[in-house]
Amino acid sequence: MRRFLQQLLTKPTLWLAKKISSNPDIDRVHQALSKLFEAIMNGDTKKGPVLPLDMQASRYIIFSDQHKGAKDGSDDFRNAETNYISALQHYHKKGFHLIALGDCEELWENLIWSVMSKNKPSEEAERLFVKEQRFTKVYGNHDLFWNNDPFASLYLKSMYGESIPVYEGVVLQTKLEGKNTNLFLTHGHQGDGQSDGNPLSAWFVSRVWAPFQSFLNINPNTPAYQKEMKSTHNRFMYEWSRLENNPVLITGHTHQPVFASLTHLERLYKQLISAEKENNVATIQQLKQAIQFRKQEYDYVAANYMQMKPFYFNTGCCCFSDGDITGIEIADGMIRLIKWKQQQATSQWEVLEEMSLENLLLFNGD
Repeated sequence: MRRFLQQLLTKPTLWLAKKISSNPDIDRVHQALSKLFEAIMNGDTKKGPVLPLDMQASRYIIFSDQHKGAKDGSDDFRNAETNYISALQHYHKKGFHLIALGDCEELWENLIWSVMSKNKPSEEAERLFVKEQRFTKVYGNHDLFWNNDPFASLYLKSMYGESIPVYEGVVLQTKLEGKNTNLFLTHGHQGDGQSDGNPLSAWFVSRVWAPFQSFLNINPNTPAYQKEMKSTHNRFMYEWSRLENNPVLITGHTHQPVFASLTHLERLYKQLISAEKENNVATIQQLKQAIQFRKQEYDYVAANYMQMKPFYFNTGCCCFSDGDITGIEIADGMIRLIKWKQQQATSQWEVLEEMSLENLLLFNGD
């Protein structure tokens, strides 16, 4: 029966998905981001908190897009679970505040009970942060459930031992040269007509439309899976953050790490140009090989990547198929793009990119 329905309904479903998702529109995205940021800054604590950021003492780890499933064949988190738990154990021991930046639970494809029952180890690792009030949870488009289900607080209490708020965004605030300076964190689905509309459309997508697509095994066009939409998302987020008086922006959503506004491929091209100017033959060869490898998975380069300023960051995800996870770490006066991966049967921490937090915020204050 499912196969018959797939043949019958796939084309009209894809057509309708395109219609109701309304391909991302820059004005709508920017309005949604501005509205959320202003609400938080004006004290709307239901939208999100303003957390203190001490340039040297604060420690934050930001992970997104775990997509915890039911441990079946479609569970994207299954391969990454070991690295994720190892990372949380490390960050808990080191005194970090954990920010879960949306799509932590895959509630488009699964019922909440199946996700909760199959992910006890990672829930227990997160619970340690909750107990010490070092945990902030943000919802994304795949776990809108936390924002619109009347029993969400009961499920959260079952998971974490207490009912915690789930926000749409977070602001990290510090003082720099006598002025408040902010980093704005949100999942990044703002302005998406399918998952960021009015409450009725959000409820319909999360509780009816998404399960229907899952039943048909139809993957709608979302930034996590479609290259063009990843590029569009990156551009919209960057353009919003570079506008005057807007803060540094950190999102998830696309599963593609971005550091200081550049994807890894763009950074490789930038390094290649420098190596060619210096006529560094060995480095040129290494970079060309790395570029060819990266282009197999993602070959888009922004036209203005050489002029991009460090306004925008993306965590990547905690559900890469090889089990690796990436995130944004703020500690020791630095902001870092980090990776956790399996090496010799243990989870290893690796810094992919880093820069001084003070330099970043001073640059954005110019």
